[in-house]
Amino acid sequence: MRHPNDAATNPAPVLTSRRTVLALLGVSAAGAGAVLLRPAHAAASTAASCAGLDDPAKKEIAMKLVSSAENSSLDWKAQYKYIEDIGDGRGYTAGIIGFCSGTGDMLDLVQLYTDRKPGNVLAKYLPALRRVNGTDSHSGLDPNFPSDWRKAAQDTAFQQAQNDERDRVYFNPAVQQGKTDGLGTLGQFTYYDAIVMHGDGDDPTSFRNIRKRALAKAKPPAQGGNETTYLNAFLDARVWAMKQEEAHSDTTRVDTEQRVFLRNGNLCLNTPLDWKVYGDSYHIG
Repeated sequence: MRHPNDAATNPAPVLTSRRTVLALLGVSAAGAGAVLLRPAHAAASTAASCAGLDDPAKKEIAMKLVSSAENSSLDWKAQYKYIEDIGDGRGYTAGIIGFCSGTGDMLDLVQLYTDRKPGNVLAKYLPALRRVNGTDSHSGLDPNFPSDWRKAAQDTAFQQAQNDERDRVYFNPAVQQGKTDGLGTLGQFTYYDAIVMHGDGDDPTSFRNIRKRALAKAKPPAQGGNETTYLNAFLDARVWAMKQEEAHSDTTRVDTEQRVFLRNGNLCLNTPLDWKVYGDSYHIG
């Protein structure tokens, strides 16, 4: 996904080719499947009574939820080897969080991997990754970069590097901000999913500016506001941001996933969970 320092000219990439196809076909959120309704959970309504999203069990749920939207699969660990150019202007998109050759985070990842394991199969591409950063060019990467990426993905050191960069750039900042705002597990997840897609740069659709739009409408619990009211405001702002780019215009990851959990009062993101993305149904028991 997008590096936090990206400018508006490098909007957040899209990981799954399925999502890209839906966007190109003009599939709307309304046509992607009806909202699921389930009985309300007897969940606590404050962050203090919920396990944080950084709890190992909750983090695993978060990875599966994001993977359902990004890869149409709950098997997020199968995505270490994923790589393709989905034609969104960001070069190659790859790995568990959609690291992109055109947005800086892929370069950071390969640099970290090389710092830890010099001479790895991707190290030779560092000069090319520096040159193509900020563009959609494959110069110096083709024809073997995709196959070498898949080779590297078999290495547990590369898998760990992907995990660590995901946490450093996306997961940890989102969870920390969620806790600061007094949000429970679901709220922390809404922040994480937003930063995965939009990054945290200065452009209007970045995570920080989505949050700013929400704050103009409602206060989070840490400021004395109602958690559900605030999360609805945040999700409204998120939907607005998604609709600013055609590749993100299918908003079912909000409409038939996150709003379902919120409407059910499941602020602690407790299982079982049932949701839809792009009309496909998912379940975590």
